[in-house]
Amino acid sequence: MVLFFLIFFLFLSLPNSSLSSFSFNSSTPLCHSHESSALLHFRNSFAVGYSSYYCDLYSYPPKNLWKMGTNCCGWDGVTCDTMTGHVIGVDLSCSGLHGPIHPNTTLFSLRHLQRLNLAYNDFYGSTFSSKFGGFANMTHLNLTYSFHGCSSVGSSFAGNVPSEISHLSKLVSLDLSGNIDMRIETPNLKRLIQNLTHLTELVLYRIDMSSVSTSCLTNLSSSLTSLRLNFCQLKGKFPDNIFHLPNLQILRVAYNYNLTGSLPTYNWSTPLMSLHVSKTQFSIDLPYLISNLKSLKQLLVSGCNFIGSSYPTFLSNLTQITLLDISYNNFGGQCPWSLLNNTGLTFLDLSYNNFIGQLPEVTTKLTQILSSNNSFNSQLVNKIPSNLKSLILSGNLLNGTIPSWVYTIPSLFELHLDDNQFTGHIGEFQHSSLVYLSVSRNNLTGHIPSLICNLSSLIFLDFSYNHLNNMIPPCLGKLSDNLKDLNLQSNNLNGTVPTTFAKGCQLRSLKLNGNQLEGALPQLLVHCRNLEALDFGNNKINGTFPCWLETLLELRVLILRSNNFHGVIGNPKTKFPFPNLRIIDLSHNEFHGLLPTKFFMYLKAMMNANADKGELKYMGDRYYQDSVTLVMKGNFIVLVKILSLLTTIDFSNNNFKGEIPNVIGELRSLKGLNFSHNNLMGCMPQSLGNLTNLEWLDLSSNKLTGEIPIQLVDLTMLAFLNLSKNHLFGHIPQGKQFNTFMNDSYYGNLGLCGFPMTKVCGNDEGQQPSPSSTIQEDDFEFENGFHWKVVLLGYGCGFMFGLGLGYLVFSSGKPKWLVNIVYGGRHNKLRRS
Repeated sequence: MVLFFLIFFLFLSLPNSSLSSFSFNSSTPLCHSHESSALLHFRNSFAVGYSSYYCDLYSYPPKNLWKMGTNCCGWDGVTCDTMTGHVIGVDLSCSGLHGPIHPNTTLFSLRHLQRLNLAYNDFYGSTFSSKFGGFANMTHLNLTYSFHGCSSVGSSFAGNVPSEISHLSKLVSLDLSGNIDMRIETPNLKRLIQNLTHLTELVLYRIDMSSVSTSCLTNLSSSLTSLRLNFCQLKGKFPDNIFHLPNLQILRVAYNYNLTGSLPTYNWSTPLMSLHVSKTQFSIDLPYLISNLKSLKQLLVSGCNFIGSSYPTFLSNLTQITLLDISYNNFGGQCPWSLLNNTGLTFLDLSYNNFIGQLPEVTTKLTQILSSNNSFNSQLVNKIPSNLKSLILSGNLLNGTIPSWVYTIPSLFELHLDDNQFTGHIGEFQHSSLVYLSVSRNNLTGHIPSLICNLSSLIFLDFSYNHLNNMIPPCLGKLSDNLKDLNLQSNNLNGTVPTTFAKGCQLRSLKLNGNQLEGALPQLLVHCRNLEALDFGNNKINGTFPCWLETLLELRVLILRSNNFHGVIGNPKTKFPFPNLRIIDLSHNEFHGLLPTKFFMYLKAMMNANADKGELKYMGDRYYQDSVTLVMKGNFIVLVKILSLLTTIDFSNNNFKGEIPNVIGELRSLKGLNFSHNNLMGCMPQSLGNLTNLEWLDLSSNKLTGEIPIQLVDLTMLAFLNLSKNHLFGHIPQGKQFNTFMNDSYYGNLGLCGFPMTKVCGNDEGQQPSPSSTIQEDDFEFENGFHWKVVLLGYGCGFMFGLGLGYLVFSSGKPKWLVNIVYGGRHNKLRRS
């Protein structure tokens, strides 16, 4: 008996996992052979690759995909009914499955399924089959697709959510989130809401609901505990009654930019734990009653433009709050830091408001502090949580030196102190957990500390727009194994560019513009196969054109402006050079020779004018977006973000000669073209009229001749034109954009006439002045092509003939033969009439 109780006690003391394993193994039923076969056939219809970003981020363990004998009830992720042996649950989430789900897949033969989880795989935009509605006993269906940050990497399912889903009357949880090519129409959503009366969780995050009438959401089940409709393109008035559902715990309708409504002032759902209404049109002050939600742990109201201008102090009453985001609103004044008394608060975002005053000392459990773009004007505090992961204080008025604790917190993941007024030196970072580091746009001096190279986890490093000097630590090149974005522009750095870029280089952007760097570009940059933006402008770098950059197939931005490059840009050395190049600036160097015709022939990304039509994308990755300074329409413009459809060529201020090649007219995506201040000759090619996207054209200070091609009138996007200081002549084209250009567009072309010039086109229209602006007799021609010497010869012959004829008349009276010639015909005509 004692032995029995001892065994029983040991059994109860087993951990949960061991207990469940023990219980499972002791009662595992035998599955039916046809169901085992159906599962194997379904599994084998896919390739197995890498799992999704979401699975890697949260460390979901890979599944053992059914190589454990013939009994499917013992397979990883498969659950069977202990009485009947039928398969009632299949969980293949995070299994790395790749391939389409066919409408006749054997999965649909598992008629007893109650739970199906296919989340975080990639089914290549498979159609959402109506056969999913055939699982009569289904209670949980999860077809979630994963994202990289805020950007989808594709779509798992596509097309309409079929009406047959409403047949799943026992459904308790439905999650279709992340399938950006999936949409649901009003009739099907209305039918789904009416029939699924047991539904407690409805997640349609990122599903296209742009055509849905929000009124059909009014009849949601009173048993609903979670409703997640973020990024669904909902518009119209959000039903008030949803806030009053008695069991509602999670309500997320954020990033529906045209969703209107108001937060209620009475009868809230008291169990509410999470409320997300960011980036909606709930434009009303936060109601005081929200402070009565004692269970509220997450409140996100970013970008709602609430009417209240001062901080809602009653938020300090939310004693259970762990996550608070009131960024991008109109709150201002002194921030009442009493909210930090909520010891459970771990995430706080006050960014993009009008708060002033000093930052407080923080001793709570806060792990993420975001307070960028306010007007806090103190020094950084001396007390900060030791477990801090994110500190983002960009765009304030913070001053003084950066305190020493910044360099020692072991858990710090991202640090943004850019755009403040910090002074002093950059300290020695003593931890390796930093991934994102920016202290740009301050008044920091000294050199870049060598211990920065110990931050082996760095992905983004930005020290730009300071007063740093000395050399770039050579070891920074070794960080490129992990580093993706390196920005050191606008400092006083000298020496040479590091030459330690290894074969595994991961750099996506490298910006060293505006320093005193010398020497040649390191050819080892060819190892950085992912490079998209390369900016070495405004340095003292020398050498010939780095043709080896042609091999960087992802390169989109190349800035070499204002250096000491020289020589001829020859023919490409590779078969398909620069296929993605969109912005190239070689201005203010010493390049010479002909413009590189074959170079222009391969700029494929500049040729397809419709490649990005209808899409608004920016160059960069999910965390960091590129910026660049360009000469646009005659002015230096800083582009904080670079639209992917922006394409420009700037070869100005060099010594190029010869004619402008006709192939330029093939670059139909071009927004800007600048060949000014060179020695180009010949006529402007008519093919320039093909550049219908062109917004600025600068060919000034060359030796171009001929007339302005009439085809340029068709450039209806052209806002800036500079053809000054050339030898152009003839009539200036009229109509459309040409009616908006003033004299300065044509200054120095004395042969041009017509509006807007004061010179009116007359008989000498089309005449060409010489470079010295004086008419030389050897160059004077009439429009019909006769030379002036031929004309004078005719006048001379006529004059001599006239003199001879006059002598005969006056010496012999009226000779009859002459009288008959002159008058005879006349008498005959009179006689006939």
